Amino acid sequence: MKKVLILGAGLVVRPIVKHLLNKGIYVTVATRTKSKAEEMIAGHPNGTAVAWTVEDEATLDKMVAGHDLTVSLLPYLHHVMVAKHCLANKKNMVTTSYVKPEMQALDAAAKEAGIIILNELGLDPGIDHMSAMRIIDTVHNKGGKIEEFYSLCGALPAPEVAEANPFRYKFSWSPKGVVMAGNNDGKYMRDGREVYIPTADLFKNPLQVDFPKVGKLEVYPNRDSISYIDIYGIPEVKTIQRGTFRYKGWCETLDLMKKLNLISYDKVALKGKSYAQFIAMQIGAADAKDIRRNVADFAGIGADAYALDAMEWLGFFSDEPVGRVEDSPYEVTSDLMISKMELGQNERDMVVMQHNFLAAYPDGSKEVIRSRMLDFGTPATDTSIARTVALPAAIGVEMILEGKIPVKGVFRPVLPEIYNPILDALEKLDIRMEEEYGLPVSERIA
Repeated sequence: MKKVLILGAGLVVRPIVKHLLNKGIYVTVATRTKSKAEEMIAGHPNGTAVAWTVEDEATLDKMVAGHDLTVSLLPYLHHVMVAKHCLANKKNMVTTSYVKPEMQALDAAAKEAGIIILNELGLDPGIDHMSAMRIIDTVHNKGGKIEEFYSLCGALPAPEVAEANPFRYKFSWSPKGVVMAGNNDGKYMRDGREVYIPTADLFKNPLQVDFPKVGKLEVYPNRDSISYIDIYGIPEVKTIQRGTFRYKGWCETLDLMKKLNLISYDKVALKGKSYAQFIAMQIGAADAKDIRRNVADFAGIGADAYALDAMEWLGFFSDEPVGRVEDSPYEVTSDLMISKMELGQNERDMVVMQHNFLAAYPDGSKEVIRSRMLDFGTPATDTSIARTVALPAAIGVEMILEGKIPVKGVFRPVLPEIYNPILDALEKLDIRMEEEYGLPVSERIA
């Protein structure tokens, strides 16, 4: 019986544990809170829960050595450490996280050890790569070129849940990570020109996309899109942008919060302060009286602005004590959001993903190709974000164990021998991208 070690027991882990156990694979889940792992294993005879922390590398090494493959679902900071133990023991590894330079630097060592370290095998990154590459390779195989490419994704509450708060958002995965992403900058290419969006402007001027069965969504830039020209093998592209979907209201509100430095990591003194006094301190106001009006004046917006409603709903204008001596605005803000915006047990989340391509062919013809996925979670079982992150990784694990992925080294799932079988298997699990070819040029996003 093949044995897989899974490190971590966070919000997206349950589906991979269930899937592998159902496939007759022995699964060990090692995590700080053993009870979480035990709940996922649910008494299955082929499952074991282990209490373990990342500081205990000696135990990690023994666990890696005793399994055929390790899946790291830890925070990304720990993946390279895990990878080094996999290299030392010549064991394959899978993650759902982005390939950092430190991980890419292990490519030669992985080849020498005869193992694959397969990364970015989740949703975004993951399904986005695989579904994009399937279309890119199809166009290239016809002699065509990709002139434009937009890749947009978002993990959101279902429409009936979204109206519960003015942010129109509820956390269904790493809450701190969602807020932290607001501190990214953006870089993309538009009509052959590199466009840089500093973090202060990240939420200004979002794209508008009308998504079937969901409605109008906004899109803000997602990190460095230009690096994907090489990753996807499309040097001919003139426009490329990756973006994050949000309901209307999020971008406007986060833009205001950034103006107030509410997601800054710099520590500030908070002893004895209310939330309103904290905001007054952030804008240099003498006191917290009429704090809503003072914020509006500071930001140069109307006192009836939607973003102010959202901040007031969150509690930033209240006399409630912050309850801290010193902390960063980021921690204060993210904790306040988490306390009021977690997805309820009986509420659905959803994943929306869309690729738009403009393809050109040697005969002078052009077509827009669009690929969409709309996936809803099931409150009684798993969230959509958990399924769409964990199941691609689970299928990749199966393929590696069965010897169906022959390459060695550090990889993303951008090769047809990796992405085709995984996408086909996901369709059997009702996770699919619906592709439309031959659309008119008028269907371009922008």
